Amino acid sequence: MNEFVISGLTKRRAELAGAVERLHEELRKTVNDLEVLDQTIRQFVPDYQVETIKPKAFRPPSDWSRRGEMSRIIMSILRQSSEPMTTRDIALQLLIERALDKSDVRLLRLMTKRVAVSLRDYRDKGVVRAAEGPGQYNLWEIAR
Repeated sequence: MNEFVISGLTKRRAELAGAVERLHEELRKTVNDLEVLDQTIRQFVPDYQVETIKPKAFRPPSDWSRRGEMSRIIMSILRQSSEPMTTRDIALQLLIERALDKSDVRLLRLMTKRVAVSLRDYRDKGVVRAAEGPGQYNLWEIAR
């Protein structure tokens, strides 16, 4: 039995190591492209501070998640929470779990709206409930 486990684990490790190598190669190429682009910019404006160019944040497409994926993550976040959470806190945790840029204010605002729609739908089904929180915020939790 151990030989099957070890065989599967070594196969998976080899796959992951290959993925790491591909990512390193892609990163090397991207860094090289960036350096070439910086040099090209400096050909036109020699004292241009390319370091001041803010990186463009990754924006997921509107259909980023598969049907139901976001709802499942929201419910998982609420199940794991020891206390009720605001919509924004849930959206922030969702960004973290999906490895998206949590410092992107526009993306956080968009995800907060999407989370709110999902939570209202679950509230109407009796799955979650909202209590008044600080200010105008609702605190969400699994309905018991």
